[in-house]
Parts: sequence; C-alpha cells; structure tokens
Amino acid sequence: MLTATDLVAGYRRGPDVLPGISITLAPGRVIGVQGPSGCGKSTLIRVLALLHAPRAGRLELDGRPIRRHRHAAPAAQRRRIGVIFQHPRAAADPRHTLRRIVAAHLPSGATGKDTGQLSELVGLTPDLLDRRPHEVSDGQLQRACLARALGSDPRYLLCDEMTAMLDASSAATLVHLIRTQTDEGRRGALLVSHDPDLLNATCDDVVQWHDLTTTATPQPDPAGA
Repeated sequence: MLTATDLVAGYRRGPDVLPGISITLAPGRVIGVQGPSGCGKSTLIRVLALLHAPRAGRLELDGRPIRRHRHAAPAAQRRRIGVIFQHPRAAADPRHTLRRIVAAHLPSGATGKDTGQLSELVGLTPDLLDRRPHEVSDGQLQRACLARALGSDPRYLLCDEMTAMLDASSAATLVHLIRTQTDEGRRGALLVSHDPDLLNATCDDVVQWHDLTTTATPQPDPAGA
C-alpha cells in the first residue's frame, strides 16, 4: 500500500499547504479526493509521487518508509508510482513525438513492439505516434501521458485533475482506462478532482479534502467487496 500519515508540506518559507494529511491507497482500489481549487490537492499528488519532500509526516510504499524524494529517491520506488498531470501540454516535451513520449518510462531494452502495445492499450492508433503534441488533441496527448505513466508498470497511479482539460468523451475514455487498470487488481489509483460526478461514477470510495486531516480515509476492504 501507499500510505501517508500526518503529511505537512509547503513551499519555501510559505505557509503549510498540506496541514497534516493522512490517506491510504491499495492495489485494486480507486480512491477519489474531492476538494476546491487551491486547497492543496496537487501538492498532495506531488508529495505522494516523490516529487516534493514533506516538512513532516510519514510516507510508506509497500511497507517501506520513503525518506528521499525526486532524483534522490531509489529508482525502484519511483517506478512503482505513475503520475498523470492536469495539463498534458505542460507535461509533454513539445519536441517529442507521441511515440517517444509513450516510450519514456519503458525499461531499457524495450522494443518498438512494446511501445506499440502500450499505445494500443490506451487507444492511440499507429498514425498518431509520429505526431508531436501540437498536432494532436488534448485527449490524444493525455492518452500518451497515461501510456507513459504505465510504461514503468507502476503499482499506483496518481491522477491530478487529469480530465480537467478534456471534453466529455475524452474524459470518459480516460477514466474507463484507469478503471480497467485497477479492476485487474494489480494497481491502485488516486483521483483528485473538484468534480463530484466524475469521482462518484469512477471511484470505489470518495473522501472530502477536509476529512483527510482527521484520517477519515477509506481503507481497503479485506473481503474485496
């Protein structure tokens, strides 16, 4: 499980953005976190993804404490966590083709066939793979970003308002892909959003942001129900 206990985080000398957040994510579950814009949801994703060090609190990944972040974190820990950001155009190098974006996190020794299979998994057709971000839609680019996140075969997917820039059809496709990945039981997913309809339709459990400070976090059902 990916477990955070009493996380406190902020930026430079500014005030705390995370005021003591606790949450647990288990494989096979989709947990939603609902909160207004600016409440700290994106910071939570960055801390859980090992991209930002907390000021206080405890993080554990499959029973092991996390003590280092960003490039100092062990590669084995980083590869267990995949992230899909809100703005696909900010998250993708505009110089790279979709093929290169998809392949970015595949292990060394991966082949073009591996890239093709991963692209097919997220619904990217071969004719799109040699295009660059400015030549595709936001939905197509976000699919490439999802494929990139899946390239390391992560145990946990962290989704930061991933559908905010998409039309309804593209958003529905993306959340279906996330749900498919977790239904197999190998991965867990955390979706943060201000959209209650999206979360209620997609997630096994939805928790309100203000409840996270009281550790009222949905726990995995041991019976799998």
